[in-house]
Amino acid sequence: MRNISHNIEKIGFDKWFQDNVDPEKLAGLEIARVIAVHKDSYTINNGKNDVFSFFVGKIIFSAASPIDYPAVGDWVLANFYDENTFSIIHEILPRKSLLKRKTPGKKIDFQLIAANIDVAFITQSLDENFNLRRLERYLVMTNESNIRPIVLLSKSDLLTSEEVVSRIGEIQKIMPSLHVQPFSNENDSGLKNVKNLLNPGLTYCLLGSSGVGKTTLLNNLIGESIFKTKTVREKDRKGRHATTSRQLIKLDCGAMVIDTPGMRELGNFSVETGLDETFLEITELSKRCQFNDCNHINEKGCAVIEAVENGQVSEKRYQNYIKIKKESNYNEMSYLEKKQKDKQFGKLIKNVMKQKKNRR
Repeated sequence: MRNISHNIEKIGFDKWFQDNVDPEKLAGLEIARVIAVHKDSYTINNGKNDVFSFFVGKIIFSAASPIDYPAVGDWVLANFYDENTFSIIHEILPRKSLLKRKTPGKKIDFQLIAANIDVAFITQSLDENFNLRRLERYLVMTNESNIRPIVLLSKSDLLTSEEVVSRIGEIQKIMPSLHVQPFSNENDSGLKNVKNLLNPGLTYCLLGSSGVGKTTLLNNLIGESIFKTKTVREKDRKGRHATTSRQLIKLDCGAMVIDTPGMRELGNFSVETGLDETFLEITELSKRCQFNDCNHINEKGCAVIEAVENGQVSEKRYQNYIKIKKESNYNEMSYLEKKQKDKQFGKLIKNVMKQKKNRR
């Protein structure tokens, strides 16, 4: 296809993206990938150089939500100037996947994490951080985004091999097909197996709480300590943020990895598909409920409640399912109400401006 450089294939531009590019939009523009997001600017790469970039005003004016802005991993159409030292982003190309969460706090909106990810390395450490309910939340997020999840269990040196096997068993009891890989940044145990999971041309992201060893793992994958790390606090064993921004790094093996800041708050909404895939046994049981619109809370003839009562489904897993579902529904309703209010406010402003113009 015209204007598509073979160099961008090396940073993940595969057939899916080629098939979803409108050739008419390529006139005078180049395809590039967003590799870092700053406060008011971006760094993009056209397969040759990292170039500082802004986006045109029409993106700002037409943006209805944060989803309409570029994220790390996005493919964009851009103009390059001054011998590839400066660029302007004109358009975001269609996304294969988009990883997002609810904005932390009371604000109801999306926060972009990264785009066009093939595999998510969900990282938990085998100390106090190990938490099946939190893991389920990450799985809902990645499954909703059509991203393949792989669980990495760090700090395997803190447990005996029998204890590590037991923890893996806990995970695979609820997600039998999920790939789980233990490793240690301290004694390099399992690191080779993690590296073997990386395939050239694919984009991976590291997800997990602060202090689980994501940045140290990234340094180990790179082969040198490029990124700053922080130790966990001794008083409560909680991690401290080492990564403060998102960026895409190309490894020597040809794979791309996006490191993300640790997430202490993980709110979901609009995650029906993610819930169904993560809680597959509950999804299957719901087909046997007496009512098609069963909420699985207190309805008669609910196959899910019956399965919880007879021990077929874990009480804790069921409660987490209901909690995430309620939270998702609430956030989605609040978001739609917010959009409606924003739309009405926009119409009001337009009418006021129109009346002012008519008075002149």
